[in-house]
Amino acid sequence: MSPFYFILNNFSLVLEYAMNHISLVLTVLVLSLSFWIFTGLIISRYDRLASAVISFSNILFCIPSISLFGLFMTMPGFGLGRKTAVVVLVLYAMMPLVRSVYLGVKSVDASVVDAGRGMGMTTSQILLKIRIPMAWPMIFAGIRVSVVLITGIATMATFIGEKNLGRLIHQGITRGNADMIIAGAIIVSLMALLLDYIMGRIQKKIVSPGLRFQPGD
Repeated sequence: MSPFYFILNNFSLVLEYAMNHISLVLTVLVLSLSFWIFTGLIISRYDRLASAVISFSNILFCIPSISLFGLFMTMPGFGLGRKTAVVVLVLYAMMPLVRSVYLGVKSVDASVVDAGRGMGMTTSQILLKIRIPMAWPMIFAGIRVSVVLITGIATMATFIGEKNLGRLIHQGITRGNADMIIAGAIIVSLMALLLDYIMGRIQKKIVSPGLRFQPGD
């Protein structure tokens, strides 16, 4: 039996896991954007604080996901389930989002900022009308990275009770079922690619061609 036939024969189960997976990813994405974009904007004004926050995010990112899931699972108020999964995944999204916002804002040409001040703009106006719009391409690049990252790491949440696509891979390994493993891996990969494609299309719509950030620039 091939992975394709496995999916067809277990379509309702695969669909349930896929919907749970995408709902987890979207929940984490909304919360991550709310927390980390704001954090990135705040630390862009304080270099010492920025260094500490970015270092902390780098340390978190280096911790294996299964270890971080296990650590939070043992904390009071967390345990098994979606709450723990969401918190851990939001923490993993911290590094790419905070860094992209901070670096994007700091990379804005000082002469443009000075021109804004010369026009009588306040600090808030400079942030909203100059820094953020010019940093937006780099910020959006960080968002795209976070979406793909979250989609992949979310599979590990199956070990703390999440019924998502990671369960297909885990149960496939446990049962020695290669078709089950491959089916789960293919669907997760396609989901990540699809989300990245959608984000790319959104980027083309909302970012001016002259400001688009290309990786490697």
